[in-house]
Amino acid sequence: MTPQQAIDALHALPRGGHGTLDRMRALMNALGNPEKDLKCVQIAGTNGKGTLAVMTASILQKAGYKTGLTISPYVTDFRERFQINGEMIPPQTLADLTQRVLDVIDAIVIDGGDSPREFEAVTAVALLWFAQSACDIVVLETGMGGLYDATNIVPRTLVAAITRIGMDHMEFLGDTLADIAAEKAGIIKDGCTVVCYPDQPQEAMGPILTAAANAHAAIVTPETDDLVRRKCRPLENYIDYGGYQVMLKMPGRHQGWHAAMAVEIALTLWREHGFAISDEAILDGLAAARMPARLEVLRRHPLLLLDGCHNPDGAAGLAQTLADAGYEGNLVAVIGMVADKDIDGFLDKLEPCFEKVFTTAPSTPRALPAEELRKKARFHFDAEAGGPVEQAIRKAVDYADDHNLPGVVVCGSLYLAADARPLLLKEAEN
Repeated sequence: MTPQQAIDALHALPRGGHGTLDRMRALMNALGNPEKDLKCVQIAGTNGKGTLAVMTASILQKAGYKTGLTISPYVTDFRERFQINGEMIPPQTLADLTQRVLDVIDAIVIDGGDSPREFEAVTAVALLWFAQSACDIVVLETGMGGLYDATNIVPRTLVAAITRIGMDHMEFLGDTLADIAAEKAGIIKDGCTVVCYPDQPQEAMGPILTAAANAHAAIVTPETDDLVRRKCRPLENYIDYGGYQVMLKMPGRHQGWHAAMAVEIALTLWREHGFAISDEAILDGLAAARMPARLEVLRRHPLLLLDGCHNPDGAAGLAQTLADAGYEGNLVAVIGMVADKDIDGFLDKLEPCFEKVFTTAPSTPRALPAEELRKKARFHFDAEAGGPVEQAIRKAVDYADDHNLPGVVVCGSLYLAADARPLLLKEAEN
């Protein structure tokens, strides 16, 4: 099996089937339960999971630990989903481990069992690799859920981190913040420590507190007064959290809170579990952490910014960041979204940001056609269907140049980010 054949085979597995860990248990049992000895930091939430995971893994790597990391979803390379010490899984290792997992899945199906889903198989590949590589610790980003998420098969969660809860994936997780929070809080296990986002909606806190109490788990929440944003250039992020002063590579107030959570995770691992994590490792890890398509500034003048935000909370974070940087509704946007998102809520949050919007459709069968998105966007902006992604970006850049506007923002979906990032990098070189 070649690496591309492995990726294609994983993509060909069934999707959906939320609401049980039975398939994952059967799969991992058949693989010999490689997850049983892994020490883990688990991260759930609606927004910011990937950023927090990368920050936490970077700190642990700088502290000298062999650190596994899962990211979901990827942006440009499928192998981004599996990393050890910042390096993606080797292509042939991915192929070999995928073949092993697929062979087990075939046996399960032949015996009359329910086929594991794509994300479950992907998670199994990751856990196999981390176990055979003898990782000291693993940072697991959940998929969309928590309690029934494939990553929740791990028994040794040292820290369960809950990022901000928002309205997304309601068809699977529930249609209230309390329902969604209860699902996400399912990663909290007996005796672990919970690190919680400091600006959590009040409705979400009840289920988190209940889950922590039932698991006899302490909760650590960064104090809002302890985070100070230091003076820096627009779209830079110089923070001071309890004396940890660092320039983050990702702008945005919310990224400061993710950094504060990463500090608290590191301190918990040091105090409660004996990990030797120095202040220097914390600072160096935060300074080094970066992630594509998370408020990624590809060029400053004129601005080219890429953000994978795709729900109202993510859009609010982008809007706040642009306002903090002094952009007052004078930017041009390329927006492409998938059809099952809260599109009106997303567009409403961004209404103050853009003078002109070009709509497009990302490369996924779930994409909303550009013209349909334009019909929704016209109630919020001067909107025009931009055509395919490359054409829409070209129109946006040209419009900004012709009207002497400060730059272009591309947002709406990580699928769009995957399409757009190579094009924007090329544009940034001009």
